[in-house]
Amino acid sequence: MDACAPLPAEVEAAMLVSPYGRSTCAWQVGLLWLAAACLAAGLAWALPDRPQWALLGLLPFGSGLFVLSFYRDPERVGPSDPTLFLSPADGVVTDIAEVDEPHYLGGRALRIGIFLSPLNVHVNRVPVAGRVEYVQHFPGKCLPATGAGCIEENEALLLGLRTDLGLQIGLRQVTGALARSIVCAARPGDRLERGQRYGMIKLGSRTELLVPANAGFQPAVAVGDAVRGGETVLGGVSAPAHADAGAEEERA
Repeated sequence: MDACAPLPAEVEAAMLVSPYGRSTCAWQVGLLWLAAACLAAGLAWALPDRPQWALLGLLPFGSGLFVLSFYRDPERVGPSDPTLFLSPADGVVTDIAEVDEPHYLGGRALRIGIFLSPLNVHVNRVPVAGRVEYVQHFPGKCLPATGAGCIEENEALLLGLRTDLGLQIGLRQVTGALARSIVCAARPGDRLERGQRYGMIKLGSRTELLVPANAGFQPAVAVGDAVRGGETVLGGVSAPAHADAGAEEERA
């Protein structure tokens, strides 16, 4: 698991490429490929009678852009209703099921699983505002994220959040065959806002939203739906009467 300190919101919003990817070999290789492409272009300009230099630059330039695209970090804006849960990741909904979650929620939970392909944005975002109470890394395998065994056997990180709505939720990042590095910048005690970036799974894999089964959560998506992190609504709950007051106390 990789760690990365959270950035101020105004800096975070200006990033076209996620800061969570800057410590990886893939990020460095992408920059080297782009540098090689620029060098080839410079030689082609300096030596106009040698056009093959320009052609040689196309390969590293295209490869460099492809690598850097893994770490793109677009700005997202979702509906403002605080009772609606935004998707924590880009990808496709693969399963919606009731499961046991013994580590943080301590009981039955509704799980919405999202598969992130290598072509998706890999940054994870907070579905609803709250304060972090639990962060736990679970070592494991790196089976393909589409396989049946990946949910239980793969390396994962579980983040527990006490929301402003008065309920606890879990966010689970799961590795895959290609995605073997989880980044979570959140720590217990941190205040996270709705839609805020909190980490990423490098090169894709799987992200899960876990809501207590008795919370009255109503899913707004179905298996097979494409979702966008920080923008698509996964579902919602009715706000308890004390939720607004609790949120004000949290911010204070």
